[in-house]
Amino acid sequence: MKIENIFSNLSAHSDKEQFEDLIKADNVRIERIHSPANCELSNEWYDQPENEWVTVLQGYGVIAFEDARIVTLKAGDHLLIEAHEKHRVIKTSAQKTTVWLAVFF
Repeated sequence: MKIENIFSNLSAHSDKEQFEDLIKADNVRIERIHSPANCELSNEWYDQPENEWVTVLQGYGVIAFEDARIVTLKAGDHLLIEAHEKHRVIKTSAQKTTVWLAVFF
């Protein structure tokens, strides 16, 4: 058994979001998303074939949906994004790293 920390190995020197699978199984994938302060965010819409449950562990993030909804998640907030519900992150914290945990199923 190996104990790891969700906040370990976060690169403070990156200017892009980083995605890391923590667990991958047949019907579920758990991913850590690291958005460094002032990082460059993608303008592409995510259109995923699976449902995504996402929570912010540190910092905050603003998610835009194709139907013009805007949702702000701060540390501790979580949200279920249905499969094929087009969305993208439009803002994260400018002062500190935002750490997300996403479960795809």
